[in-house]
Amino acid sequence: MTTWLTIGILFTFAAIAFVIYRWGNVKCIGVTPVRTFTFIAILFTSGLDVGLIMFPLTEFAGYADLSASPEYGFTNPLAIEFGFWAFLIWAFYFLTCFYFCVIEPRVKFFEIPVIKFINNLVIIGTCAFTAYLLLTNLPWYLPEMGDGESVVSSFYLMVFVIIAAAVYSSTSIRYVRILSLASTWLFLGLIVLMWAGAFMSKESAMGEFVNTFALIGDYFGNIHHFVLPMNDYHEFYLFWWFAWSIMIGQFTSRFVGGLKTYQVLIAMMVFPSLPIAVWFTVLYYYSANEIATTGFYNLAMVFVGITFVVNSLDSLIRLYTDNLNLTVERFGKTKYIIGNLALMSGLTLLFQLNFLEIQWVGALAIGLILACFGYILATKYKKVAAIERSPTENKIDFSKIELAN
Repeated sequence: MTTWLTIGILFTFAAIAFVIYRWGNVKCIGVTPVRTFTFIAILFTSGLDVGLIMFPLTEFAGYADLSASPEYGFTNPLAIEFGFWAFLIWAFYFLTCFYFCVIEPRVKFFEIPVIKFINNLVIIGTCAFTAYLLLTNLPWYLPEMGDGESVVSSFYLMVFVIIAAAVYSSTSIRYVRILSLASTWLFLGLIVLMWAGAFMSKESAMGEFVNTFALIGDYFGNIHHFVLPMNDYHEFYLFWWFAWSIMIGQFTSRFVGGLKTYQVLIAMMVFPSLPIAVWFTVLYYYSANEIATTGFYNLAMVFVGITFVVNSLDSLIRLYTDNLNLTVERFGKTKYIIGNLALMSGLTLLFQLNFLEIQWVGALAIGLILACFGYILATKYKKVAAIERSPTENKIDFSKIELAN
């Protein structure tokens, strides 16, 4: 599995370099373009899930324990957390976003029946894994509802309701903009709230924050350590990002509103990384100084995490139902909701039973990416080589999102 992952990573970065060299100044226009801020909000909230909110506080101590994990000794826990979640790995999303916006309309690789089937297996599996992450992390953040370790019936009920909300919101694309902007503002509000709780009582509040934030700079001095898997846990993260990469690229490519290719790369790597950096800095300060987050702060994190889950599941459910023609228009809203609710709930339980692993899903995604490249070389090389612009039928019309169903 490690060799397969290494091949996927090296190919991805080589492909990104070629795309920037060959099509760096091409304007990327999706089928439903939106303004840049909305595009970034859609990217950020669709491309991340509850793990961003709930993982860090449970992980910092592990990264600091060098006796158990000496491979983390080259930097500090905050830089490790940032490296697992931000900057370089967002380039995965750029490659697939560019591909689906500019190349796929000419190649139609993902319309081949067997490829469409495998791609939707990846989407459905990752969708269920997102709900599973929320389910398994709730005991740590809401110990008041259980023993702080076990998943109890009330947590299953919460996740079921959240899946139902996401399925309902996926019935209309108009909810995408509302959910994405709401998730973004709620996340920024959570950062401000927890920053105030950690620093406002101190005379040197800004100085302590800046000193903690500066620890992230060590990531950029050691960025080469984050390219290939440094251990099994990093490998898990990288497979997870690959599992997301194709579907997030496919989804976000719809909304690109005229940015040039190199600008899309910058937007995808830089803009999501800034709030992530601030958020992780605040959480690391809580962890390093043993400041309790029980009670109100945990509830606030769970609320924002739930919003992220609804937003992510909405995007993914919409994607696979469109791909498989399992739409509201075909089956009606009631059958659509019942069918997707049953599917997502069932697969979430399979992850809970350790029957499925996200590494398998990520490995399938790498296979699709490499197969697509081979297909282009074998059958579509001249057509792709001749590409000089986005598809002509795609026009910059920001009103399309308001008119969409």
